[in-house]
Amino acid sequence: MEKVLLEVKNLKQYFNVGRKDEVKAVDDISFQIYEGETFGLVGESGSGKSTTGRTVIRLNNPTGGEVLFDGQDVMKIKGKKPLADFRREVQMVFQDPYASLNPRMKVRDIIAEGIDINGLAKNEKERNDRVDELLRTVGLNPSHGTRYPHEFSGGQRQRIGIARALAVDPKFIICDEPISALDVSIQAQVVNLLQDLQEEHKLTYLFIAHDLSMVKHISDRIGVMHNGKLLEVGTSDEIYHYGVHPYTESLLSAIPLPDPDHERQRKRIKYVSEPNDNQERAMEEIAPGHFVYATKQEAKIYQEKLAQKKGN
Repeated sequence: MEKVLLEVKNLKQYFNVGRKDEVKAVDDISFQIYEGETFGLVGESGSGKSTTGRTVIRLNNPTGGEVLFDGQDVMKIKGKKPLADFRREVQMVFQDPYASLNPRMKVRDIIAEGIDINGLAKNEKERNDRVDELLRTVGLNPSHGTRYPHEFSGGQRQRIGIARALAVDPKFIICDEPISALDVSIQAQVVNLLQDLQEEHKLTYLFIAHDLSMVKHISDRIGVMHNGKLLEVGTSDEIYHYGVHPYTESLLSAIPLPDPDHERQRKRIKYVSEPNDNQERAMEEIAPGHFVYATKQEAKIYQEKLAQKKGN
């Protein structure tokens, strides 16, 4: 049996509650992440992906629901020490490598901040050795530790952000669109680095992105989000090749292919929004491990659609 490291149950994150401009950024979603896997969360801007990540790590206090990390209810962690222990085990790599590093601090001090706060080095030499090792791990030169963030490219800054996250030996890392601000040529390098580190350090990832093809490359399973709802969950191959929810199909139809003839003939699928018909919908299992947000009746239709796609 695989061990569930993170379990999100009926998570809700609303803003401006009770007002006219109330926003249901995350609206009653549930999923599990197993130890050692990469769970990809994909959807367009404003779908609630990043808010989900921030709520999991307790940067937001949720409106409702539970987040269980290693069996412990994250929202019930009280006291400075238990919260610090949780933050050690769960780290985040942020989207913007320009804004997430303090421009006034040297790289060595940025990476060592977690080491200092958690008292992970006995002395200055041990601290510096650890930072040098982390810089080497992410493909940078230890001499870069004396420089400031503005002296690096976007890809190098993101590597510094990854080194900072690794500094406290976490179990779980939330990668919040870690490649969207980078040049395409650098994106693959950062993704490959994350995969190598996962193997080396036995890490578990929540990988948030809007590029379905990149998410397929790095993820074991994928969850598709839209308007705060989780609409489809399955293995990366199942979602990429046999996604059945209309929104998943619209995302798949927008992935560009390096074939001009195919691109000319291909039709984009337009998705409007979830139906507002007050019918009860939930995550229904239409195949082993493949879930779709639907009514019981819709689930049967999706099952038939999946069988057609697979040629059964």
